[in-house]
Amino acid sequence: MKPGLQYPIFGPEIKCPHCHQTIPALTLTDTYLCPRHGAFEANPETKELIHLQSGRHWRRWNSKWFRQHTHPDGIRFEIHEALDKLYTQGYRATKVIIATRYQELMSGYLERSSPWRSGQSEIASGRLYGLPVDFSPDPQEEPRWNVINFDLEKEPGVPVRYPYFKLFD
Repeated sequence: MKPGLQYPIFGPEIKCPHCHQTIPALTLTDTYLCPRHGAFEANPETKELIHLQSGRHWRRWNSKWFRQHTHPDGIRFEIHEALDKLYTQGYRATKVIIATRYQELMSGYLERSSPWRSGQSEIASGRLYGLPVDFSPDPQEEPRWNVINFDLEKEPGVPVRYPYFKLFD
């Protein structure tokens, strides 16, 4: 038997999508086992990793796992976390670009302005957390959009300042 056939499609070990620890594959199965988060099954047809306990799905792009959302709150939470992280790194987001596969899922959750006031079409007037929202190009043109969920356009922002207490005159 070939050694490569003894392991699931992602190889003998992967990083756990939750805790990012290296976890081993169980030989002769399609399963990876994290001591903290339990079993993950690799689906060779869809190239997804499925957490057996929760049913959550992940896909991998450039060695990083991206959760595949089925509810708008999941992707909104992920975007909110990314905005916080960006801010602490000294940047501010100017636009959110969401994968086209989430357009229907997210359409009811975007803030809308009246198109006649903003001079934009209704589709282009969607906002999330006050930022304009666009949807990604066709995944056939840019394959990463089959996997990643969103991207943030950014620019340098105001540095994060922590409270300063004057102790001495």
